[in-house]
Order: sequence, then C-alpha cells, then structure tokens
Amino acid sequence: MGASSMTGEPMAESIEGLTGDGTAAVVVTHESAATIDDCLSRLRAAAGVSQVRVVDNGSRDDTLAIVQRHAAADPRVHFIGNPDNPGFAVACNQGARDSDAPWLAFVNPDCLVEPDALARLLAHARACEGEVLLGADLVDPSGVRDGAARRNDPDFGAMLRGPLRSGSGRPLDVAADDTRALQEVEAISGALMLLPRVLFERIDGFDEGYRLHVEDLDLCRRARIAGATVAVANDVRVVHVRGVSSRSRPGFSEWHKHRGLWRYFRRFEAPRRNVAVRAGVWLAIWLHWTSRFPAILAANLRTGAS
Repeated sequence: MGASSMTGEPMAESIEGLTGDGTAAVVVTHESAATIDDCLSRLRAAAGVSQVRVVDNGSRDDTLAIVQRHAAADPRVHFIGNPDNPGFAVACNQGARDSDAPWLAFVNPDCLVEPDALARLLAHARACEGEVLLGADLVDPSGVRDGAARRNDPDFGAMLRGPLRSGSGRPLDVAADDTRALQEVEAISGALMLLPRVLFERIDGFDEGYRLHVEDLDLCRRARIAGATVAVANDVRVVHVRGVSSRSRPGFSEWHKHRGLWRYFRRFEAPRRNVAVRAGVWLAIWLHWTSRFPAILAANLRTGAS
C-alpha cells in the first residue's frame, strides 16, 4: 500500500480530479422501505456516482415503489426486480453486470452516505500502490462504531476449543486505529465496499453459493489471495442502521449465517485440515446454531416471521 495513503495527510489532488469515469453504486434491497428512500437520495447526491443499480430480492413492502420513483427522476438509477430472493451475492453480481463504471461500490440499503464519502474512498484507493478493496468507518445512528467494519478471518481453532476457551483465539472484530487514515485488515463489512471493476471481475465477483452472510469475508479473502490490499478508511464515516431487511426473518438470517460459515471453512480451511478437524468444525458450527435456536424462535414469535 502506498505510503501517501497511510499517513492521514490531505491528498494533493482534489477529489473531483480523482473520480475518473465514476463509480457504480450497487444496492441490494429486500423489504427495505424503511431506509431505501434516504439511501438513494444520498447516493444520487454523492460526488463521483455515475450509476446507481438497485436489485430487489422479492420485496413485498413499499420498496419497489420508492425505487421506481427514484428511477423515474434520475436516469442514473436502474433497477432489477427479482420475483423471489436468490440471495445477496447473486443480486450484487446482477447489479455489477448491469453497470459499466470502472469502480464498484456495494452499498447496503441501510447505509446513509455523506455527499463526499464515496469520492473520498475513491481518492484513497487511487492513491494506493496496487489494487485495494476498501471499507468505511461504519457507525450506528448514535455514532457507535460497528465492530464488523474491521475483521480478522474466522478463527476455526477457537470453535474447536469450545465455549469455555473460545476467547483465547483471535477476535473476529479488530479495534480501530485512528492514527492511520487507512487501516489494513483481513476483512471488511459487506455493508459498504469499494473496489475496481477489474479486480471484481478477475476474482469472479461474489460467490453465489452464499445466500446471506459470510460472502463478504469470502470476497475479501479472495481479493487478498489475488494480491489486493483490504483496508478501512478510518477518516470516512458512514451511518449504518443495520439489519433492516433481516429483522423480518431472523431465523432465515441465522440459518444462512451458519451455512455460510461452513461453506467458507470448506473453501479455505478444510483442504489443509484432517478429517477429525473438519468433523469438529462442522459439529461446532451446528451446535452453535442449536444454541441460538431459543433466541431465534423468540425473535420469530415477536416479528411473526416464519
């Protein structure tokens, strides 16, 4: 990573001069009416955004009506309406294919960007040596930082040590280092990602075998394997409301989180582990799912979800 991007000093070139041919913002929606209007209004006002692609996964609330209103008002906004929910990864890839800008920003419908946020991320990316996959300093509406913005790869060894010793492994979340404008990490949150299209296409985009959750960890790992740097811009703050879509079906979300973790393990860790370790990790993942079941059931009863 270039030294100029790590110091936190102001960049010599203006943001306007670094945006190039622009960024395609890809937004995947599902029952996102609570936040999508604000999200799209902000993206349309954001510097450097040349295209907005909204891919809806079978929403039954007012999401589509809101998106259609934005599309009618702004030719940069296109939307794809899937009749069902094929998953977050599938929809992200659909949005990327429907655009042609040289930079891609994947933005959750509950992320509320400031007018210069994406342009500042792009300025950081262009100042770096080599390819980068960048995230932002995600905070909730009250300003509390989201731990998922900076992450290590999952520690499957900690799973095997069991709940009494799991804390002895590496934490998944990484503390923010505010002394650095760009903080290199192993993984960032899929709530907001910026990367060059050439990198996204070279690593074949998101793995569509993931339905919901863990696909961001997978993308980050493959980007690193391909030689890219994964980092968080600590000086670019973005409000992330969190979980607007998944609140309606907490059981569905938890199931696919555990399923995704097992897929990730099989892809990156299982080939160098023996049969006993592979069996142990499988058991640990699904025992954890079982332990979560009472809370999931209670949440389903509260929301009326199936």
